[in-house]
Amino acid sequence: MQVLIIAYVLPEPKSTGSGARMMGLIHAFLQQGWQVHMASPAVATPYSEDLSGLGIEISEIAVNDSSFDAFIAKMNPNIVLFDRFMMEEQFGWRVAKACPNAMRMIETVDLHCLREARHAQVKRTHAVAIQPEQEDLYDEIAWREIASIYRSDLSLLISDVELEVLDKYFGVADKLLHLCPLMLDEPHIKALPSFEQRAHFISIGNFRHAPNWDAVLWLKESIWPLIRAKLPQAELHIYGAYTPPKAAALHNPNAGFLIKDRAENVQDVMSNARIHLAPLRFGAGVKTKLSDAMSFGTPSITTSVGAEGMMTGPDWAGRVEDEPQAFADAAVALYQDKIAWEQAQINGDKIVTTLFNQAGNQRALLHRILEVKEHLAAHRQQNFIGQMLNHHHHRSTEFMSRWIEEKNKLTN
Repeated sequence: MQVLIIAYVLPEPKSTGSGARMMGLIHAFLQQGWQVHMASPAVATPYSEDLSGLGIEISEIAVNDSSFDAFIAKMNPNIVLFDRFMMEEQFGWRVAKACPNAMRMIETVDLHCLREARHAQVKRTHAVAIQPEQEDLYDEIAWREIASIYRSDLSLLISDVELEVLDKYFGVADKLLHLCPLMLDEPHIKALPSFEQRAHFISIGNFRHAPNWDAVLWLKESIWPLIRAKLPQAELHIYGAYTPPKAAALHNPNAGFLIKDRAENVQDVMSNARIHLAPLRFGAGVKTKLSDAMSFGTPSITTSVGAEGMMTGPDWAGRVEDEPQAFADAAVALYQDKIAWEQAQINGDKIVTTLFNQAGNQRALLHRILEVKEHLAAHRQQNFIGQMLNHHHHRSTEFMSRWIEEKNKLTN
């Protein structure tokens, strides 16, 4: 079985949650004995994963360029995985035309339309956004993203909340979707630093991701001053890849608000902090920073948005609060309560072991892919909306793409 991954960016698992997620999928395919090839219009960065060490070849491809047609026809993969719906928009019709028997999948990363709808809500209310407003949800991002999901044979979702959104608001059938939670190693919290060996607070997240930047601002303006008033010696260490000048300008040692830039080793910085803070007012999917905290035995204070899709019952690996004062009070209380802290650590261990079980989630994913692949013709026949959207998308996108390609030839 040969899998071609068409990636929006090359995976940076130490910089982004999406990069870690992609590496989880890649390892699942490789462990099955499948061949994996990655193609992307993006170039590698110093932080991109060394895929060659895994025997994975990387090809550079161009958008709006017919050279891709010869590339995909020669490879003739069994499965094509698009990393984000934008890649399906750009290359899906070309794959369908050159390799009609290839199964086409989308790794959604998270539902972009849900994240953007919640962002719009936060801009109005300045409060944690849980239930999206329909007028925010039904916009151009949703038109594009949901059409892409319908056109594909299978889309991978990381959160059960996103499955509910696709059913409730867009009527997407279950047969087109697969819930694929994170696939993580079992934690070993007993080998990690104890309550007494840890100090201070940590917050972590790629600064290029809008929900993370909003969380840092909310911490700075509303939450951290409340915590610092109760714990005047405490520090908040904020780590994030691609730190912009506007974030660096928030660094204030006198207030214990420390911008640390990229974490070279997430386990080291996370497992030495006593409490992880993730005040996310909007977002979608699940939050890798929170699964990291659980894996490294660090209780988290987060919001309803942060915890969604990451709970197997009522017990969170810390506390869930949506108001600044309640959030700060929970952080101060857990910071000082060893018994509650250790119970939160145990709760996180249970969540990772149960919900993010690597072996179980891999088996379920591979079984579903093989099931759809085996009955691909019948699977597509039952998806009339997808057939219809593919028909119109192929024609409109093909002609637009070819027009852009000819225009580029004239200007180059």
